[in-house]
Amino acid sequence: MNQLNQYSESIYHKQLLEKTQRTTSLFSPFCSQLELNVFPSEILNYRMRAEFRMWHDNGEINFVMFDKETKEVIKLQEFPAASKLINSTMMLLREKIQSSDILKQKLFQVDFLSTLSGEILISLLYHKRLDETWQNSALVLKNELTNELNLLSGSLDGVSTKKIKVDLVGRARKQKIEIDRDFVIEKLPFKGKDLIYKQVENSFTQPNAKVAISMLEWVDSQCVNSSGDLLELYCGNGNFSIALASRFNKILATEISSTSVEAAQYNIEQNGIDNLKIIRLSAEEFTEAMNGVREFRRLKGIDLKSYNCQTILVDPPRQGLDPASVELVRGYDKIIYISCNPDTLYENVTALSSTHKVQSFALFDQFPYTHHVECGVVLNRF
Repeated sequence: MNQLNQYSESIYHKQLLEKTQRTTSLFSPFCSQLELNVFPSEILNYRMRAEFRMWHDNGEINFVMFDKETKEVIKLQEFPAASKLINSTMMLLREKIQSSDILKQKLFQVDFLSTLSGEILISLLYHKRLDETWQNSALVLKNELTNELNLLSGSLDGVSTKKIKVDLVGRARKQKIEIDRDFVIEKLPFKGKDLIYKQVENSFTQPNAKVAISMLEWVDSQCVNSSGDLLELYCGNGNFSIALASRFNKILATEISSTSVEAAQYNIEQNGIDNLKIIRLSAEEFTEAMNGVREFRRLKGIDLKSYNCQTILVDPPRQGLDPASVELVRGYDKIIYISCNPDTLYENVTALSSTHKVQSFALFDQFPYTHHVECGVVLNRF
């Protein structure tokens, strides 16, 4: 099937049903008595991020993707999975790059990062050095896109009453040029207000913003009447911790990426959070610190013993939790586990099943039309 012909209501619901059945079957040893809470995606325009190769052919340049089976080059006029803002920007951007030899020459990839709040960041990747002439052309491009997208804003869902903001980044070997900045500001509606999140180019963010809101709401619902403090591992830009700040006395969160930690500090300030502290440590390093194996200067001034963490939230990468981290999380009364890989989640839940029981189970369809599944599991100590 041509990848651009896969976007339909019937195909989507069939695939979601298959994901639901597969996930329910996999976790039946632990969740046979539980109802799987399924949070579906929008059928179209659900992705806030997209990356495209640029195809040069007889002086013409096009966004392309490749058929997974035939390897055929598919030139794109639109990309139904991407947000309406990305789709509108794609066509305008192609026309303007096509007419500029400076911007077109040796351009091999374009990445987009958009928001529900009406901001878009465009990263242009080159096989050449970017000079002042390129910067001047890129600034003109940014201003033209801003003006023309704002004329179209009435047709873009979610941004019709907002001013659209465009930023550009140029990348080449050992070069990164920002025009004007390398991030967007997302605003996610949550419990009657907007949560503000700085999202930086080339750092992790949830690709499906509306499903991300469902994830925040589900995790929050699992923390009603929580007591004590919260520990979060792999906190990224503070996505969950910021939403959960009102549920706990204090929150201690860890993240290894310095870019994400910097964004998290910005988000803490912008959201007026005063009970959340972020430390730059990996989950493995934090486990060593908690077990007294190593001391870290990054923990200077933080009294780990002052935290009464009865709940732990983990959102690890695809490889899941390593054995030492599994033993660390086992020490908490409630474990909230967000996973992008059901197989490693199953392995970790199996290991934890000797001390904890699954109390709640959710499927978040972050990645429609793919086999990928995002899950949420809550485990309570016996």
